[in-house]
Parts: sequence; structure tokens; C-alpha cells
Amino acid sequence: MKYRTLGSTGLKVSVVGVGTWQLGGEWNKDFSQDEVNAMFNRARDLGINLIDTAECYGDHVSEKLVGAAIQRDRGKWVVATKFGHKYHGYLNRTEPREPQDIIEQLNDSLRALRTDYIDVYQYHSWGDAQFDDPAVLDVLHKAKRQGKIRHIGNSVGKNTNVRQLDASQDRDITVIQIIYNRLDRVPEEESFPSCIRQNLGVLARVPLASGYLSGKYKPGMTFDPKDVRSNQKSEQRDEKLREVERIAKNELPAGVDMATWALAWCLQHSAVTAVIPGCKDVKQVESNARAADLDIVRGDHPQAVGK
Repeated sequence: MKYRTLGSTGLKVSVVGVGTWQLGGEWNKDFSQDEVNAMFNRARDLGINLIDTAECYGDHVSEKLVGAAIQRDRGKWVVATKFGHKYHGYLNRTEPREPQDIIEQLNDSLRALRTDYIDVYQYHSWGDAQFDDPAVLDVLHKAKRQGKIRHIGNSVGKNTNVRQLDASQDRDITVIQIIYNRLDRVPEEESFPSCIRQNLGVLARVPLASGYLSGKYKPGMTFDPKDVRSNQKSEQRDEKLREVERIAKNELPAGVDMATWALAWCLQHSAVTAVIPGCKDVKQVESNARAADLDIVRGDHPQAVGK
């Protein structure tokens, strides 16, 4: 495993982390604690120390599974979670309206994670009006003084929202989470330059494009109604999968697993600190981790350099 410093936080994080939306039950699978323990035990063995979760991956369901899996060595992990959405059911969320709601969510997350502090506490895909609320920032600063959170992050809803990114330093935000993958390179245009200027840690979410870059799916593929990917229009899905086929033919080195390559591709951009792919079993944890050792040539962008 390789490690990088997460922006100005001073935290050393594995370049490959564990994303945990899938643990909340919206990807057509419910996980047992034993399954989650097995995945995190293997991640631990492979040197992974970064976890990303959220309050609304289930009603703190993902956080509870994660908390139990890492309780014995909590201090060795860098845990990022989020606030700002209340889970009511499958793909049914509302946004809290009062600062007190954020305090309640934070305390619920701490209990679920079985910890007394959160390393990175992130705004969760908020619109500009809510993001600008000074009362929310006051709550976060108080939580920092109390030691409940160590750093403030922003999981940006749209990867074109440069307005929020540019406000990071003024709002004490040191970590950004943003969608970035071989099928969605929009952050390269304005978002990444803003992150580099401010020395922000960058977590690339959806680095496998919701699994499309795993190479397992072909145009015409359909998903179970309980799988969040079933909500995407079939024409858009097929267009992406045809592009994946083209990438596999023209860019994928012989003998290299496509999912591993896709993660390594993200890591070659100088703005990206780490990728946070999801995983459904131990084999996927292992495949993801191999991206740390895969050196690929990517001369397609002036800031595409290895670290």
C-alpha cells in the first residue's frame, strides 16, 4: 500500500480507501456483520486505513457496521463520514433544516461508529444556500473545539460546483470529496486546479463509475429494481458501457484487470489524494488494493503525474 498526506490535515491515508454506501442496503444486498468484518480484516491486512461512510447509508446502518468492524483498533483508521441527509427508506432522504439537527446527526454518528471523534466530517451534497449558512459552520467549529471532529470536509454534490470549492479555505474546509473517474473527467477543468491552489485533500468518489468501469457489464445490461443503478435511463447506461468497451480496447494494458486499472488511472492525477471505491466482498477489497501498485502511463493531461 502507498500513502499520501490528505491536503493540509497532516493525516496519512492509504491511496485506496473503502467506500461504504453499499453497506446501507441500496445496492441490492444486505450485509451481515461477519461479511463486513471479513472485508475490513482484509483491508487492514493490505494496509488500507481510509474509510468513507455517511449518516444516510441506511439510517446510520453503514456506520454501525463499520464501527463494529474497526472498534478494536479505531486509532489506526481515518474515518470520514457525512451530515446533512436524513434517511427514511430506499432512496428517500430529507435535509435537516436547523443547526440542532446537525448536532443530533453528529452524536448519532459517533454512537454508531463507536468512537468519540470523527477524522473528517463532511457536508453531504448540499446546495449553495445551505452550504453558506454561518450557523452550521458555528456548529462544526464548536464540535472541533470539543474534539468530536478533527477536520471539516465537503462532499460536493456536483463536480462543477467551483463556487463551493473556492470557498473552502474561508470556511475551514480541508478535504473535498468529488466524483471523478475515466468516464467523468469534468473536475480536471476547474475543480482540481482550485483544490491544488488551496492544498485540499481530494477523495475521488465513484472511481469505478458505479461499477461500469469494472468491465463486468455490457450494453443492454439491466439491474434489479433494488439496485440504485436501475434508476438510470437505459440509453445513458448503454452509452457509458459502449464507452467502457472502447476504453478497454484502446487503453487497458494487456493482462490488467479493468477495475484495478480504473482506480490507478484516477490516482495518477496530481490533485487526487485517494480513491474510495465500494466493495461487496473480500475479493473486491483485494482487487481495489492492487491499484496502489499499478503504474500506468497517462500523458493525457498536463497535471497527470504520479506521486
